[in-house]
Amino acid sequence: MNFSELPFDPQLAEGLQYMGFEKLTPIQEQAIPLVLANKDLIACAQTGTGKTAAFLLPVINKIAASKADYTDTLIIVPTRELAIQIDEAMQGFAYFTSVSSLAIFGGNDGIAFEQEKRALTQGANIIISTPGRLISHLNMGYVKMDKLKHLILDEADRMLDMGFSDDLNKIIKHLPKERQTLMFSATMPPKIRTLAKNILREPTEINISLSKPAAGVTQSAYVVYDKQKAPILHGILKDKQFSSVIVFCSRKESVKNLERELFRAKFSVSAIHSDLEQSERNEVLRNFKNKNLQILVATDILSRGIDIDSISLVVNYDVPGDAEDYIHRVGRTARAETTGQAITFINEMDQRKFKRIEDLCGYEINKIPVPEALGPAPAYTPEKKHSNPGKDKGGRSYKPRRFQKNK
Repeated sequence: MNFSELPFDPQLAEGLQYMGFEKLTPIQEQAIPLVLANKDLIACAQTGTGKTAAFLLPVINKIAASKADYTDTLIIVPTRELAIQIDEAMQGFAYFTSVSSLAIFGGNDGIAFEQEKRALTQGANIIISTPGRLISHLNMGYVKMDKLKHLILDEADRMLDMGFSDDLNKIIKHLPKERQTLMFSATMPPKIRTLAKNILREPTEINISLSKPAAGVTQSAYVVYDKQKAPILHGILKDKQFSSVIVFCSRKESVKNLERELFRAKFSVSAIHSDLEQSERNEVLRNFKNKNLQILVATDILSRGIDIDSISLVVNYDVPGDAEDYIHRVGRTARAETTGQAITFINEMDQRKFKRIEDLCGYEINKIPVPEALGPAPAYTPEKKHSNPGKDKGGRSYKPRRFQKNK
């Protein structure tokens, strides 16, 4: 189906034509008619499938038709980066319409907080917010959402993983019971189905199966001791001139340490982590998108929901905890039928996790030998349960995982 076939407001259709939108993706083709028909919806679709347009476009269309001058739609997301991205998409889609929006998230200054307060009291049509920031406003008693028609939860599984369950329940208690609720999630564990049962009414379910890494991604891995990761990464970055590289670490402290190490080695590098002010995070992302920065080091905050094209290399410095997160990380490269590379470092403790990734992909990922100059490397024996004596065989101390602090 093409967008020209949808019964959209002429001004919205004009904006889509101007942006070059032609053919609908599978999630858009299934979801948009249901949203227009006011059906509650639970959709399982990963990032990169076009789900943002799947919920934004029909909602913009309904608001444009009703000429609402109040807050009609609340979109709740897990991270400030995703809130900003959805708001940017919203501004493009609604450019020729009168539909207004505002992204609300923590880490901003007092001026931004006052702007958010005005939007919540005077009625921006669409509010995109992280849970904690919205609760801060709700606790002050001035938020007006009594006429709300649409509640959208994006990346619902990630919000529950981040511990936002209680916050979501608090927010939903402030909303009208008569509303349309849309839930989008990359995975569908039991806790998501429980949440859906509590807040949705006779929902239609859509499942866009978790895709494998794109055919254009060349995947490989090194089986290493922790102390071998950094020199291998240095060699990779020096041997080939990758234009844009994202390096994923599992913990904030690892992100900071690796950024310092790469900076000392004269690489063009910056990091994204929760200790940065929002203005600093925005600047880093802007420089990376504009190709003024070659290497971005980050936690999984960037693995979902961040639309950055033309990534030539993704490095999993640490194996992600969930196999699905590997798909999301690797999905940052080889987008829109381009090509890219994905390299993963597997230490002894992470071998079983990587085997689950290979099982999900349905094939074994190529293992590259560690350079001889770096000494012997561990064998890849994922079926073996490796001991945790407090030091890996490379001699590096580490804490048992159950005592590690959250990133």
